[in-house]
Amino acid sequence: MTTVAWKRGAAGAVLAAAVLAAAGCSGGDGTPSGAVSSAASAVKSAGEAVSSAASEAAKSAESAAAVAKDKLAEVKNGVDAKGQVTLGAVATDADGFTTVPVTVQNTDDAAKSFAVQVEFKDEGGSLLDTVVVTVKDVAGKGTGQGTARSTHKLSGTVAASTGTALRY
Repeated sequence: MTTVAWKRGAAGAVLAAAVLAAAGCSGGDGTPSGAVSSAASAVKSAGEAVSSAASEAAKSAESAAAVAKDKLAEVKNGVDAKGQVTLGAVATDADGFTTVPVTVQNTDDAAKSFAVQVEFKDEGGSLLDTVVVTVKDVAGKGTGQGTARSTHKLSGTVAASTGTALRY
C-alpha cells in the first residue's frame, strides 16, 4: 500500500469517527460538541495530508523522469532495444529500496552497451519512480545483467516495466 493510499484510509477512518461523533454528540441546544468539531478538524487535516503526499509523490516521480530523460539523451547513436530487455521479479533490498533485475540480449555481432529506463508504478499504474540502468560491454550475441534500484523507498505493491531501452 502506498503512503497516499494509507493516508486516504486514515482520512476515511477519521471521517467515520466524525460521523459517529456527530450522530450522538451534540450539546443540549443542538449545537455540535467539541468532539465533533475536533473530529471535523482532523478530517480536514487528514485530507490536506493526503493532498500534500500525492503532490510530493508526483513531484518526485517527475524529477526522476527528467533525470532519466537526460541520461538517455547522453546516448549517441543508440538503437531501440526494448525488445531485447527482460525484467525479473520486483523486490525490496535490505535498505528498503525497490529493485528489479534487468537482463539484456545483444543481438549484434559486436560488443554493445545498453541504457535501460525502468519505470516503477503503483497498482493503479501511476508512476512512482524511474531510473536508467547501464549494462556495459555486452559481448556480441551475448547477454548482460544489471539491477534497477529505485531512487527512494517505495511502499505497497510496485510493478516494474521497461520504458526506453537503447543499444549503443
